Amino acid sequence: MRDYDIFVIGGGINGCGVARDAAGRGYSVGLAEMNDLASGTSSWSTKLIHGGLRYLEHYEFSLVRHALMEREVLWAIAPHIIRPLRFVLPHHKGLRPAWLLRLGLFLYDHIGGRKRLPATQSVDLGGPLGAPLKPEFRKGFEYSDARVDDARLVVLNARDAAARGADILVRTELVEARREGDRWRLKLIDRASGATLQASARFLVNTGGPWVDAILRGALGRNEAHHIRLVQGSHIVTRKLFDHDRAYIFQNADGRIIFAIPYEDDFTLVGTTDRDYEGDPGAAAISEAEVDYLLASASDYFARPVTRADIAWTYSGVRPLYDDGASKAQEATRDYVLKVEGGPGEPGLLNCFGGKITTYRVLAEEVLEQIGRAIGAKGKGWTGTQPLPGGDYPVDGTDRIEAELSRRLPDLDARTVRRLVRAYGTDASRIAASGDLGHDLGHGLSEAEVGWLVRNEWARTADDILWRRTKLGLRFSREETARLEAHLAQVREERRAAAE
Repeated sequence: MRDYDIFVIGGGINGCGVARDAAGRGYSVGLAEMNDLASGTSSWSTKLIHGGLRYLEHYEFSLVRHALMEREVLWAIAPHIIRPLRFVLPHHKGLRPAWLLRLGLFLYDHIGGRKRLPATQSVDLGGPLGAPLKPEFRKGFEYSDARVDDARLVVLNARDAAARGADILVRTELVEARREGDRWRLKLIDRASGATLQASARFLVNTGGPWVDAILRGALGRNEAHHIRLVQGSHIVTRKLFDHDRAYIFQNADGRIIFAIPYEDDFTLVGTTDRDYEGDPGAAAISEAEVDYLLASASDYFARPVTRADIAWTYSGVRPLYDDGASKAQEATRDYVLKVEGGPGEPGLLNCFGGKITTYRVLAEEVLEQIGRAIGAKGKGWTGTQPLPGGDYPVDGTDRIEAELSRRLPDLDARTVRRLVRAYGTDASRIAASGDLGHDLGHGLSEAEVGWLVRNEWARTADDILWRRTKLGLRFSREETARLEAHLAQVREERRAAAE
């Protein structure tokens, strides 16, 4: 049985962020994720590091300020997977007045300590930026935020936690947690083998996302637990709707907004929706009504209507928002709430409700402050200055890393070079260290890359690789996916034989 200072339940962005911070401060840390890392809410986001411009209307100034402050911090520690993105906000004469948009964007520019990102400016949509839009949209504004590969952000936090001593247990479910004296006694099940694992911890952190209440009701026996409001957000990914490198933010008559974002070179990401959800969070799927909503909202702005024939993929996830009694799903707070339990002499429990990808790092710092008060502080906050794996280069250095990889592998096409560097950063050169990437399993996914993902990033299935570690699922055919599964089976057999 392994004894830990801290045990984290849930391998989404908050759980992996807490594990990274805690391990770096010198605590012994374990983390259990019942499925794959980032297999829940953390891989179903709009893929943005942003302050949340629309949250200003709900007076969530503290949330927006913290998120805006984090944009450039996260960009600096992960320049390979986080990149600045300019957003175009067309002025819709029938909705919010121009003066209100200017005021909101002025606040957005100034309350978060923006340094490197360009400021807001007015734009004439009579030129290229307005070409895809209907002719009535000729004035607007352009402001800065950033895009992120959300699932890779989770995995990189897990990798750094593991490098600093944390045990990362994937496909491992906590089935029982009980207090014995000053420690938690934990029973876990390896869902792949069925084996039972035992562990103990001085402090338990519940970052189960949409399953946070289910963990309380199940493993901890709290039948009355009901703290979160499940809100479903769905997206569609279409063929490329425009050729420039900006994103759009569109206002809707219902008071909501949607984004249209350049995605994976050949696609456009459109979303999101907001509606209350009941049932298993893992079973969330986009509804016909949500598809209709996103298509209609986009078609209100684009000159060429967006139709079902344009859709290449859809995805849907459930956000675990803290239940603050808001009347509408879109009005529920996006800020996180931390609740600590445990009296003197008892092992502590912290439950995390809500939160956003953008604020995961400051959430983790606050969690560690709470843990330090309970079991004794170790170290200070450090995660804002130390790069995540592969991100150890300046924010303007991605082109240089790509050029170096191209020189190392001159036969590799430019698209694959760009994809590798923007997924792995300086680790791309480690994947290519032998100079031989092996067979191409499809669309530039090499045997060497698959081997890296299996050895270093807990990947086990084709879905792990195609939809979370990469986004090549948008391109892979059924036959190519089957070939990848066969290769993974061979890799697993070789690893099993080597371990015997």
